[in-house]
Amino acid sequence: MTDVAKGLQGELGYRFVDPMVLARALTHRSAGPAHNERLEFLGDSVLSIVISDNLYRRHPEATEGELTRCRARLVRQETLAFVAQKLGLADVLTVGQAMGTRGSADHPGVLADALEALIGAVFVDGGYAKVVSVVEGIFAELLTEIAPESISKDAKTALQELLHKQGLSLPVYRVVLMRGEPHLRQFDVECYLPATKARFSGQGASRRKAEQEAAQRALNACA
Repeated sequence: MTDVAKGLQGELGYRFVDPMVLARALTHRSAGPAHNERLEFLGDSVLSIVISDNLYRRHPEATEGELTRCRARLVRQETLAFVAQKLGLADVLTVGQAMGTRGSADHPGVLADALEALIGAVFVDGGYAKVVSVVEGIFAELLTEIAPESISKDAKTALQELLHKQGLSLPVYRVVLMRGEPHLRQFDVECYLPATKARFSGQGASRRKAEQEAAQRALNACA
């Protein structure tokens, strides 16, 4: 195992029993069939439950909506990429030629996926108690700083509630165009308001981000 990989385990506060599980977690799908997508799938769910449990215990007075918004803020792509950068995942991630330059490993989507895969790998290798310790450790500062009462509703939720209050039909979202390679995908999304027949566009590195941008534009027009 490389010194960099050992350093990563030090940052995590966890040493892998099976180094191959760690190696798979740090292998992007562009590098071959033994990639990290299955671990990413698992890590996504594990991260959600660990963060949910922590928020539930940490904020006993918070409402369901407030807890949901806190969790969404902590598990969104931007936050995961930030944590991954602090851990130095771009330096240990194995990518293939399809990624182009090495700098593609710094793409927020790639970093976020790698972090989820790493979390999934800890769960597989060490079990639930270990992964709770790791997640709460690497998210410690963010978990301490987040305040349920200060997080506003996301644009899609706010738009839906506004339209419902006005007795209007809910918005319809559709992907108009997907651009770029699978690992560097860009989405163009349309938000259609049936009541007014208005259409608003949004772009982003994920469908969710593009939908939020389109919803924000619709919300600005309706407010």
